[in-house]
Amino acid sequence: MFWKSKAHYFNSDENTKIHYKINFSPEDVKNTDTVLVFNYGLVCNVEHFMLQIDYFHEQGFKVLIHDYRCHYESVSTSGVKSCTFTNISNDINSLLESLNITKTIMFGHSMGVNVTLEFSRMYPSKLKGMILISGTVFPPQDVMFDSNIMDISEPLLHQVQEHLGDLYDYIWKNSHKNPVARFFVWKGGFNTSKTKSSFVEYYMKKIGELPSDIFFHLLTEMKNHTIINDLENIDTPSLIIGGDKDKIIPNYLQRILKKYLKHSTLYIVKDGSHVPQVDFPESINERSLSFVRRLV
Repeated sequence: MFWKSKAHYFNSDENTKIHYKINFSPEDVKNTDTVLVFNYGLVCNVEHFMLQIDYFHEQGFKVLIHDYRCHYESVSTSGVKSCTFTNISNDINSLLESLNITKTIMFGHSMGVNVTLEFSRMYPSKLKGMILISGTVFPPQDVMFDSNIMDISEPLLHQVQEHLGDLYDYIWKNSHKNPVARFFVWKGGFNTSKTKSSFVEYYMKKIGELPSDIFFHLLTEMKNHTIINDLENIDTPSLIIGGDKDKIIPNYLQRILKKYLKHSTLYIVKDGSHVPQVDFPESINERSLSFVRRLV
């Protein structure tokens, strides 16, 4: 499986080392080549795209997967606060330049939609297309679960984190061992008839590898993201995907993206959850392949 291939590392600045994997040699990249880049969501990991990564690898496309700074094997001595969409976009751009990549099509899921849109704003000439899955350009605190429950609870959760200290870190690292926690994540974020609970257990185990303060930091980054002001100025062709049973990011947010991104199409997946690419990989892959082939 490609996503478990040899790891590579790139120093994007004097404080940051980015972990990535590719299925090609940089010496073989031509100016006419388009490389597929995958940007995962908030406290997610590349396995959220594993069925797309292997599919497009088998279709003969050049593929790049990576970890954001302060995520998993990517590190930054500048700390979690340096993990901004601007810095992430600069990291990706520097990595692309080091690999001789001048054209990309990016997949973004959830927070990865913010990353992809920010990259489109900063480096439009390097992005031929975007596949945007289950994202929002509004503060997630205002829209998650179609309520303001996150806006109300976030300050309380911050207080709990500060009060518990090391105990909070322990809970963060070991939540995957709690069957009740796993069940609620599975029910809340996935189509349980399509996605196995073992996927959720692995996902939660990977979350425990991240810094315990990164979730709240990135929620704030999403809240303060100003990309909504520039949507109408983005010319990048886009395929917007959402699940009609997404409990986390309501469907109307995908329709807003469709309205303001000029060159976009919308695909709503019947019975799809917040991660329709995991629930229904065949449908997502076929629709994405059709979109990609029109651009390359």
